[in-house]
Amino acid sequence: MSFTHRFEATILREYDVRGIVGKTLHATDAYALGRGYGSAIASAGGKRVALGWDGRLSSPELMAETAKGLADSGLEVLRTGLGPTPQLYFAVRENHLDGGVMITGSHNPADYNGFKMMRAKASFWGPEIQAMGRAVAAGELVSGKGSIGDLAVQAAYVDRLLRDFPKAGKKLTVVWDGGNGSMGDVLVAVAKRLPGRHILLNEKIDGTFPAHHPDPTVAKNLVQLQNAVLAEKADLGIAFDGDGDRIGVVDGQGRILWGDQLVAVLASEILARLPGSTIIADVKASQVLFDEIARMGGVPLMWKTGHSIIKTKMTETGAPLAGEMSGHIFFADGWYGFDDAMYAALRLLAILVGGEVSLADFRDRMPNVVNTPELRFPCADTRKRGVVDEVKARLAASGAKVSDVDGVRVTTADGWWLLRASNTQDVLVARCEAKDAAGLAKLQVALEAQLAASGIALPDDAASGH
Repeated sequence: MSFTHRFEATILREYDVRGIVGKTLHATDAYALGRGYGSAIASAGGKRVALGWDGRLSSPELMAETAKGLADSGLEVLRTGLGPTPQLYFAVRENHLDGGVMITGSHNPADYNGFKMMRAKASFWGPEIQAMGRAVAAGELVSGKGSIGDLAVQAAYVDRLLRDFPKAGKKLTVVWDGGNGSMGDVLVAVAKRLPGRHILLNEKIDGTFPAHHPDPTVAKNLVQLQNAVLAEKADLGIAFDGDGDRIGVVDGQGRILWGDQLVAVLASEILARLPGSTIIADVKASQVLFDEIARMGGVPLMWKTGHSIIKTKMTETGAPLAGEMSGHIFFADGWYGFDDAMYAALRLLAILVGGEVSLADFRDRMPNVVNTPELRFPCADTRKRGVVDEVKARLAASGAKVSDVDGVRVTTADGWWLLRASNTQDVLVARCEAKDAAGLAKLQVALEAQLAASGIALPDDAASGH
């Protein structure tokens, strides 16, 4: 009798599979995913896939069950070990494998876990994930007798990360916060080989995340790093999320550089070498970034939020660099085009060791704006896109200046506001940015009015951000 299984509908997300262990995600789901994903790869002629995992307490069991499912689909499974998601991506690219699965809960709380998947060099996402769910439910699977072995990649990954780092330059003092995430062992190895002075925080991989939540895009999770930067009189601080594909950065004065500000710094070096290049950022990014890219001789491209979507657009446009407010930074220039927080960190350090300008100087040169943080508020999956469509229709009727690349981004004389539906959660996401507090207040009133017209209340934490 053929194997069948039904996934909890909420775990099959746009970019990955993710749920709460023991509630919506179980070991049986891991085996089923191995069969479903493995069948998709095998039916397309694939034979070898990599399998990596993060430091969460549930990851070893989920990894073992996934490996069985992949092998029962006839695939050769190569376990790449405990490490960050970019290490898994690296293993697939460098070894010319047909796919890869990363067991990771990313930046979510400790009781979450999930799976990020690749089909050769590309992400396995969106319609492919939904099709996989249907195939498993219907028992439409490939069966075979595969194998499970190991592929050591961490040393090669560290070597490749450091290969192009400048041999000479300023000696920096850097504080690193591993967040007890899966980048920890790589961080220790990289820091040992870098010039300058390096202070490591929370570098021990620990799936309970004892120091703080592993999400460097939330300001409170960077307080320990900020304090250490100031105490050590460091040049900057760098933080990683739970699986090492998102970065957080603090300058020497302890100020946070958000994702869009970091992209502006990284783009400055690329555009000096490759003028006219397209630089991509998501719709949540500041207008300051798009203006800065144009000022530096680049072609700014505003695109949809989501790491799989951004990677696809980079390939299509040949962009050397892209970034998201969420801290995903993608380099095709000198790297593979995937989001790798350690590689982004090293590119940032390379700019600083090779120039006279500090990170604080870079930040001071950027125009000052006021904005809200990313505002996230509950809205049922069945309702969230309908709300955005209603707002879009009302704005069109009023003649407003709107970009609908991803949700609605409305530009006014005061600045801009954004409303979009999250692809990964039952939430709506909003953001406002203006030149001053008075303008910001007007934008928030406009946003609140549109939401109220659709029966949605603005969250209480709509406060000024960076």
